[in-house]
Amino acid sequence: MASGGSGESLTVAVPTMGESVAEGTIGKWTKKSGDTVKKDELLVEIETDKVAVEVSSPADGVLTISVDEGATVTPGQAIATIGGFSSSAGYGGAPAPESGAPAAASANTGSAQAAPAQNATLSPAVQRVVGENNLDPKSIQASGPKGNITKADALAAIGQAAQAVSQAPAAASAAPRDLAPREERVKMTRLRQTIARRLKESQNTAAQLTTFNEVDMTAVMALRSQYKEAFEKRHGAKLGFMSFFTKAVVAGLKEIPAINAEIDGTDIIYKNHYDIGIAVGTDKGLVVPVLRDADALSLAGIEKGIAALGKAARDGALTMDQMQGGTFTITNGGTYGSLMSTPILNAPQSGILGMHNIVQRPMAVNGEVKIRPMMYLALSYDHRIVDGKEAVTFLVRLKEHLEDPQRVLLDL
Repeated sequence: MASGGSGESLTVAVPTMGESVAEGTIGKWTKKSGDTVKKDELLVEIETDKVAVEVSSPADGVLTISVDEGATVTPGQAIATIGGFSSSAGYGGAPAPESGAPAAASANTGSAQAAPAQNATLSPAVQRVVGENNLDPKSIQASGPKGNITKADALAAIGQAAQAVSQAPAAASAAPRDLAPREERVKMTRLRQTIARRLKESQNTAAQLTTFNEVDMTAVMALRSQYKEAFEKRHGAKLGFMSFFTKAVVAGLKEIPAINAEIDGTDIIYKNHYDIGIAVGTDKGLVVPVLRDADALSLAGIEKGIAALGKAARDGALTMDQMQGGTFTITNGGTYGSLMSTPILNAPQSGILGMHNIVQRPMAVNGEVKIRPMMYLALSYDHRIVDGKEAVTFLVRLKEHLEDPQRVLLDL
């Protein structure tokens, strides 16, 4: 779609989108072909299965778009050109006679990358998953940085195969149905498709079970009320509930290490670090940025870290590193008013904690009925690695630490 003319032009290419991200989808262009743009002006967002990547103009000039919205693109692929101004072209187009070459080169690169995906030597971890589940490597979609099949790809293939078997009778009716009056069809975003796929794969792979308990939030609420102003003045961050829950979770994970582990074939990988995923709802869907080394952070450090991750998530500014490597996840449906839920595991993690709404309820306290602020807690866990006794013990420890928060502060 490049127009002819004189002068030089610069290619706008898809940037690297992360170690395990092999493709993305072109979002809405902020300009159209023939528009003038300024250097560093946002041109388009590329949606990946994890984050949105912004693409800006490399120079002042006239934009010529070569890839339409909704198209699938790969890192390095040319998607537009920026041409210099020309008296003959005016504002109607930009000279970019060579713009077809990068696109062709990108296509060749994509073909070259596809070939290694079929022929690359599988890592030992991938070989184990492929062998134990009788998978055909040629049928596995590779997402590795060099076109290689990752362990996550192999695990995803297991879930896809199981889903294909379970849905076989319905295959004939897979064609899109006709719309009824007052209905509209909207294509799912790449992020939403990935959320749906990963959640279903998680259900198909792990032996998921949920156990519940309830916690009296009186002590935490009193402590927060007493110190919240001084805390914010001293640390520049608000004192919320998440820091207390994160501290309590870390203490529980140290006592029950299986909940902080993952299954790798016939092995268990125990993680001696505590990188806690914090689920954040955005207008594009649920994302889970990771708070690193939460065990080494103070309450203030946790609150600042969570606030920064939440802002980055809502601004669409999360990096790939901030989205990977979590060992356990906390999700708080209480912010939306949820009373109780059964959260789904964030694979390959073995545990996820669901927080819920705080509700005033009558409780028996020392033989008397008292009105107390109560919260239901839900722990979903992989029963293949975590026994019921361990799951219940973990929730009991959380209850103890939250009902007596000094235990957390004193590391008891």
